Order: sequence, then structure tokens, then C-alpha cells
Amino acid sequence: MKVTVEQNRIERLLGKKTSGLLSVYYTAGFPTYEDTVRIGEQLSDQGADIIEIGIPFSDPVADGPVIQMSNKLALEQGMTLSLLLSQVKILRTKTEVPLILMGYLNPLLQFGMEAFCREAKEAGVDGVIIPDLPLTEYQQMYQSLFESHGLYNIFLVSPTTSDERIRQIDDASHGFIYAVSSSSTTGSKNEFTEAQLSYFKRLKELNLKHPFLIGFGIHNDKTFKAACEHSAGAIIGSAFISELSNSTDLENDIGKFVKNIKGTV
Repeated sequence: MKVTVEQNRIERLLGKKTSGLLSVYYTAGFPTYEDTVRIGEQLSDQGADIIEIGIPFSDPVADGPVIQMSNKLALEQGMTLSLLLSQVKILRTKTEVPLILMGYLNPLLQFGMEAFCREAKEAGVDGVIIPDLPLTEYQQMYQSLFESHGLYNIFLVSPTTSDERIRQIDDASHGFIYAVSSSSTTGSKNEFTEAQLSYFKRLKELNLKHPFLIGFGIHNDKTFKAACEHSAGAIIGSAFISELSNSTDLENDIGKFVKNIKGTV
């Protein structure tokens, strides 16, 4: 079963907007487990194009210390995947912005992949990012399940991913491709290196069927603008988690953060 435009908000968004896309990541249940819905609602109100919600996990190996910290605190405060799905269901009543869940394979397998897909669809989830789910395993075991529930699986590519592999991922993708800007963990860098710029150019020259968004190292208006010059948009995670960590007024600070990031684009 193929996913259709009518079924998925990611495709609707990409049909209307092809540049300057801002996807913002935050960890469910952080700073407190009651904040999941209000953070997502505020991001939607302030102009985030895509909202990416992290499923807390005890060993988020692809993430830097800031996101690792948020995972740890969320788990300590009682955050679970079941609770997250119930929160997303509430959030979906407040926004039509695409919602993506980002998490690792182990918690999904413990929950039950079929149950997860079913409940994610019922909650209004549009896509998932599972960094440690190999392409072949996805195609052999889960692709038909995801597609039958209208869920887009967003794949990651990195500077070390070969052209052949990128094309395979492009063929298996729906929506967009997550272009990891470096081979290190998430976290802020001051600017892109020549090697990173060469990598972005390589991705563009492959003429992929799906657009790509750049993640890892995007933390201010300068890096967001630079990413948008080489791609359809960018994903911000650690910088936003840091903002939440230091906030004493979530609604006001989230608004300022999004406007500051998008202000020069």
C-alpha cells in the first residue's frame, strides 16, 4: 500500500513549501512530562514547519550530551512511550503541523512494532526517525507495516554514506531525507567546514527524488540560513533543548527562539 498525499502532512507541507523549512526537535517529557503538549503547541503557533518529538531512551548514542541529559531527566520523571503517544494525540487536536517521532529501535520493539504503528497513526503521527534501524531490515520487516499505517520513515545519511547507498535510501524514502552534517554526535558548531559544504554539494548533485534537511550543528540564525542555502531546510535539536533547560517562561522563550532562528531567512 502506497502512502498518499491525503494521508500524510509531511507530503502536504513539501507540496507547498520547498525551502527554508524549520524542523525543531525536543525530548518528550522535558523539562517536565507535562510540557510535551505545550511545547509542541507553542512551536506550531510560532511557525515551526515540522515538529520532531524525541522518545526518551537510556542510551541515545547518536545524540550529544545536551539531548542525552534531556532523555535521562525525562525517564526519571516517568516518561514512557505510551504516555508520549497519549500526549501526541492531544497535541494533534491543536495543530496540523507534521509530527515526527524520533527514537531508537529497542523501545519500539519492546512496545511492539505493530502496536506502535497503529497507536502512532491513531495519535496523528506523520513520520518516524529511527537512527539504528538498518535500511535492509526496514525493507524486509517493517516497510509494508509503516506504509499501511501512513507513516513515513525518515532515513539519515551522513558524509560517509556512499552515493550508491544514498540512492538506495532515496528509493526507499517518503517525505524527506535527514542529512546529518557531520559524523559526530549532535551539538552546536560555529560554522560549516569546507568538507561539509562539499558534502552538501554532493547531495544536491545526486538530483535525489526527495529533498533533504540538514541536521546536527544548526543552532542559530547564521547556521540555519547557511543550511537553507544548500538544502530544503534544517533541523534544530540541541540548541532548542538548551533553550528549554534555561527557560523560566516557556511560551515567551520558545517564541523568541523560533523567531530568532527564522528571522534572517
